[in-house]
Amino acid sequence: MGEIEPIRRGPAPSPSTQAPVPQAAALPNVTFDRRELDRILDLYGRMVAAGEWRDYAIDFLKERAVFSIFRRSLDVPLYRIEKQPKLARKQGAYSVVSQTGLILKRGHELPRVLAVLEKPLTSVS
Repeated sequence: MGEIEPIRRGPAPSPSTQAPVPQAAALPNVTFDRRELDRILDLYGRMVAAGEWRDYAIDFLKERAVFSIFRRSLDVPLYRIEKQPKLARKQGAYSVVSQTGLILKRGHELPRVLAVLEKPLTSVS
């Protein structure tokens, strides 16, 4: 059996006269740029060499980018380094958040914010 055709009244609209269908605005996810990631991975590499950290995860979300640091793979993150561009003019786009959710440091410059995670140098006598 054949299909039933719908009744058309008037000429069919051509593709050029149809109104564009609005699509959901696909906002790009927030990411770390190469320099930021180099800084973070440099610190991460030193802490892995010291035996403090063992694993990491990176999440690029709509409003923020998160670099999570783990002592063991199955743990909750020890620290989260977050970039939230919405806060860039107010408190600073970068923050370091502890395992309990406490913001350890927030600021406009990534190296200054990461300084809270640096181990102090000890003298060898």
